[in-house]
Amino acid sequence: MNPLEHESKSCWDVYSSKKDLAAMDKLAKRYVEFLTACKTERETMVYVRGRLLEAGFTENVNGKFEGDASFKIFKGKTVFIARKGVKPLSEGFRLLGAHADTPRLDLKQHPIYEDCNVSQAKTHYYGGIRKHQWLARPLALHGVVAKTDGSVVDVVIGENSEDPVFAIPDLLPHLAYKQMEQKVSDAFEAEKLNIIMGHAPQAEEAKGKDGKETNSKASKVKSKVLKLLNDRYGVSESDLYSAELQAVPAGPARFVGLDGSLIGGYGHDDRLCVFAGLEAILAAPKPEHAQIVLFWDKEEIGSEGSTGARSRYFEHCLEDLVDDWEPGARLSRVLHASKAVSADVNAALDPDYQDVHEKMNACLLGHGPTFNKFTGHRGKVGASDAHPEYVAWIRGVMDTAGVPWQMAELGKVDLGGGGTVAKFLAEHCMDIIDFGPPVLSMHSPFELCSKADLYASFKAYQAFLQS
Repeated sequence: MNPLEHESKSCWDVYSSKKDLAAMDKLAKRYVEFLTACKTERETMVYVRGRLLEAGFTENVNGKFEGDASFKIFKGKTVFIARKGVKPLSEGFRLLGAHADTPRLDLKQHPIYEDCNVSQAKTHYYGGIRKHQWLARPLALHGVVAKTDGSVVDVVIGENSEDPVFAIPDLLPHLAYKQMEQKVSDAFEAEKLNIIMGHAPQAEEAKGKDGKETNSKASKVKSKVLKLLNDRYGVSESDLYSAELQAVPAGPARFVGLDGSLIGGYGHDDRLCVFAGLEAILAAPKPEHAQIVLFWDKEEIGSEGSTGARSRYFEHCLEDLVDDWEPGARLSRVLHASKAVSADVNAALDPDYQDVHEKMNACLLGHGPTFNKFTGHRGKVGASDAHPEYVAWIRGVMDTAGVPWQMAELGKVDLGGGGTVAKFLAEHCMDIIDFGPPVLSMHSPFELCSKADLYASFKAYQAFLQS
């Protein structure tokens, strides 16, 4: 190869030693367990909290970031993690931000109904999905139901081997001729993504005009579904108005391929980066600069809401951190001196659909985490565009650490594009770039990533946090 030319390196070549391969397998196994257990942002926060406490981090419950390593969880959906560095905050920190939410189907607030001898639940899809991918597959229900007495009930149905699962029926090919002639966007209607909840009726004793019970039976499938929910969780139909119930793919994440080199599962976007980022901060103690890791909610719908990156939560936590770690420091000076990474996945070059990519600027599975200098769409609209000086600096960090990396865009100019949390952090005048591993079948119920890219991303985030 011409030394003046650049060619990305395969992670399999870089991490070919027995020690690295064993570490890669160990990390991948732990990630599969994480991805299987954490299918909502709330479940992810429970996992993150447990790992941080186990590692000796102090939970901020009174507004104080006590000790050298602390964290604060907000509304059970987003978390701010900080570790003190050798240098003061006024000399800047290293921030890694990712998001814990994932495209899915949310149950509507008044979901349960009955028709054609089955009970179904109406849904509203969350984030960018291809609707047909959610039909005719096992689904599980995860989430919470908040009751008027102040209690919150955790719901998980469909993951235990003894549990039933749920499904959205699809139209048989014999009756789908007209549907198959339609555009995909027209053929699959959002209002028909209704989940089968039950079929057996609830037998009820009917009463005559005199008020006495008769032998006739009045049966309702919906009533049976509501009774089962009440028996299991103590909730009524009115409680569903204050519920967050998500339909997600049922079952565990799995290793894919005869060699087990790929990981298939729901939620690589962006729990792959959440997991790698968490592992990185746990493995990067005693840093030169303070470390901050943020896992947000709501990225898939524009980072809206009080738990999304558009909120002031990051800013509020940082104000408290400055007060506790370096009183009197100017918040603006701290921000301007800091460097950040938006840890989010990228679309890998798909071997069957190479025509939607511009191959010179596409990323390959197994070649490590991918820099996206800019995001946005069609003329970089809505982009976060990293400054070349910062790109050069972070390239140097990766090269010094021996981490394989690549650089890409998300699809052809007028076909692709997308957004991340990067532009919301850029508003604070920090240097920031998108940096995450490639994924196949992104936003589908069963995404694919390389376990070599997972390992390289962990190494990359560790190097960044220690830089």
